[in-house]
Amino acid sequence: MARTKTEDHIALFIDCDNISHRSIEGIINELSKYGVVNIRQAYGNWTKDNLKNWEDKLLEFAIKPIQQFDYSKNKNATDILMTIDAIDLLHTKEIDAFAFATSDSDFTPVVMRVQAEGIKVYGFGEKKTPKPFMAACSQFIFTEKLMSNYVEEDKDTTHSRQTLERKSGKEMRQDTWLVNLLRTAVEQTMDENGWANLSEVGQYINNSSSFSPINFGYKKLSNLIEEIDLFKIYVDEDTKIMSIKDKRIGN
Repeated sequence: MARTKTEDHIALFIDCDNISHRSIEGIINELSKYGVVNIRQAYGNWTKDNLKNWEDKLLEFAIKPIQQFDYSKNKNATDILMTIDAIDLLHTKEIDAFAFATSDSDFTPVVMRVQAEGIKVYGFGEKKTPKPFMAACSQFIFTEKLMSNYVEEDKDTTHSRQTLERKSGKEMRQDTWLVNLLRTAVEQTMDENGWANLSEVGQYINNSSSFSPINFGYKKLSNLIEEIDLFKIYVDEDTKIMSIKDKRIGN
């Protein structure tokens, strides 16, 4: 019997030194689409003032704080402990998916190790996150896209509302990586007439990249497809299933 979405067990590891407390609500909400986040652990040196803003969030979202003192200025003991705990959990618990909230590329090896076990890894980090870490994740989402309800008041960290807006069709068509990704996915899943089931297109994309429509300002792939205007769209009236076809292909 197939397992339902709500039966999935997700373990969330948060690197509080590299993730804003303002993004945690969006992270939890996003992960809840895929299953139950029943393991939630936040790592940091809680004696430091810069983590004080996390205290209320830990209580609000039932997140377990993991204390790690700084043993050396040149080594990040928090990263090491977080990695050890993730690997331990990989071998001792039945986890269906892992999630790492960090903008630190040092977690790339542990993500690749989890993926080697056939377990999905959801990544969350700022736009400055190094590409190797983003690429290693099954899906990666920019935390800036999850903080639409917040505007920084500090002059040094002010975020423009414009950075949270969705990309226009023209902007997306100028993104060579995105255009190639979508067209390749359609090409690999289309039938003899050039039509591809959107759900199959989405599955192909999930299996081959860390793409998420959220990073472009869209909740669903179908909304992004409609806006980018590269494909003909057909929706079956009875099943409501959407199929798409590259506009470069004739009727």
